[in-house]
Amino acid sequence: MNEYNLLFCIDGSYIDQLKTTLLSLRKTSKPESKIHVCIMMKDSLSGLDELISYCQNLKLTCHPIVMANNEFQGAPVSERYPETIYYRLLAQEYLPQDLDRVLYLDADILCINEWQSVFELDMNDHLYAACSHSKLTNLTNVINKVRLKTYESEGYFNSGVLLMNLPLLRQEVKRTAIYQFINENTYNLLLPDQDVLNALYGERILSLPDEVYNYDVRKKTTYEFLSKGEWTMDWVLDHTVFLHFCGKEKPWNESYTGRFSSLYKYFAKQSREIVEE
Repeated sequence: MNEYNLLFCIDGSYIDQLKTTLLSLRKTSKPESKIHVCIMMKDSLSGLDELISYCQNLKLTCHPIVMANNEFQGAPVSERYPETIYYRLLAQEYLPQDLDRVLYLDADILCINEWQSVFELDMNDHLYAACSHSKLTNLTNVINKVRLKTYESEGYFNSGVLLMNLPLLRQEVKRTAIYQFINENTYNLLLPDQDVLNALYGERILSLPDEVYNYDVRKKTTYEFLSKGEWTMDWVLDHTVFLHFCGKEKPWNESYTGRFSSLYKYFAKQSREIVEE
C-alpha cells in the first residue's frame, strides 16, 4: 500500500496543533507514500489557506470537508468538548465513497514511530479498531460499562485513535441511532462522542494495544508497573506509535511540564519554522 488517508475534526483553535501532529506523521512515514489529510470542520477555517499550504510543504494533500449546518445541533458541548468531537461519528457519510479505510486522530497526538502498517490490520467484521485504557483505569472502565450498559464490550475505548472500516460503517452506522442516543442520554454523557461510540458500537471495535497506538502520556509510571519494567522510556521511543496528550493539560501551553513535554515542543518548533519559511 502506498496511499493513506487520515482524518481530523477541528475548529480554528487547533490549527497550530494539527500542524505539529502532521509534521510528526510525515517524519515517520515512508517518503514515497501518498498521504491524504481529510479535515472535517463546521465552517471554513480562517487559517485554512495557510494549512493547505503547510500540507503542500510536507507533501501531503489536504481535503477540507465542511459539515452541514444542522449537524449535532443541541448535542451537549463545552469549552473542552466542542461540537467538532462528534463529527467523526458521521465521517463515513462525508468522506469519498471510494475510500475503504481512514485513520482518525485527535490533534493532541504526536507520532514517533512508523504508523502506516496499521492500515494492514485484518478488521473482519469490526467497524473500528481502537484502544482501551482499561488496564490503566480498571475501576473507571467498570463504571463506564455500568453507566452505558455496555457489559459485553471488551473495554471502554478511547476515540482519539480510530481506524475506520468505511464500507461496513456506511452499511451499519445510522445517523438516526446516533441522534436518538444523544437525545435520550444528554445529561448522562460525560465524554460525549466517546460515550456514543462505546454505547452503540463498543462490541464491534477491534482492540489495539494502547501502549503502542494510544499511549496516555500521563500514565508512564503505570505502564512501567503493568509491564513489570518493560515499557520504559527507551521502550516507548522504540515501539510506541502514538503519544496521546490526554486530559486538560496540553503540551503547547507554556506551563505544561508533563511527560514528553520537550519532545512535543521540539516538533512544535520545527512546525513553526516550516510556516515561517
